[in-house]
Amino acid sequence: MSDRPEEQPPTDRESPVGRPVIRGDPTLTGEHAERAVAFDPDDPESLEQAAQTVRRFSENTAGADDNVYMLRGAAACAALVRGEGSYKAAAERAGGDATVAFIRKWSRVHDLPRSIRRHVAMGEIAPTAAKHIARVGGEARLLLAWAVIDDDMTVRQVRSVASAVNDGADIERALAAEGITLGEMTLELDRRAYCELRRQAALDGRDPGEMVAEALNEYLDDRE
Repeated sequence: MSDRPEEQPPTDRESPVGRPVIRGDPTLTGEHAERAVAFDPDDPESLEQAAQTVRRFSENTAGADDNVYMLRGAAACAALVRGEGSYKAAAERAGGDATVAFIRKWSRVHDLPRSIRRHVAMGEIAPTAAKHIARVGGEARLLLAWAVIDDDMTVRQVRSVASAVNDGADIERALAAEGITLGEMTLELDRRAYCELRRQAALDGRDPGEMVAEALNEYLDDRE
């Protein structure tokens, strides 16, 4: 896998807190888009709605299989924290089973970059796995998310890798400890591209993966 340390992609949320950017996208959530709720931390009525949502969310997450519902709960947590000024105040405002730890975990999920939240909404990253991805910072956050998708990682594996990274381990080594190779994925090429890639790789005595990575890096450099 080629390193591109000079310019790192954004690893935190860039859109306003509480705005249903992903939840309101009908191409991702279908009928759920019509029920997308925006939470404005600066509006008293919206903040009260967020508090009620957090309380209901904290009392009914076990077994939830609706990823959009989970993202809505995460958005409410983040908005409530912003509006109240602290995790403790947010927990006191929500009441019920909403603890400081609960609100902190889900607020972090809401703060994940859009590229990761899209996969949560589509069901390709479980919300419970997203909570552990959100514990990791920087590029490792993205790399862990993509490994979840490409290697069908279990929540236990995600938790283990996140803990290892937070303890100082390199993300590549942390994934390797779980039997996962960073940057390894399966690509489906059309017939012509596949044939020519293999032919040229053989003639040049190169690995096809290296050639694909080289071409992709050039493409990404041109887009920048």
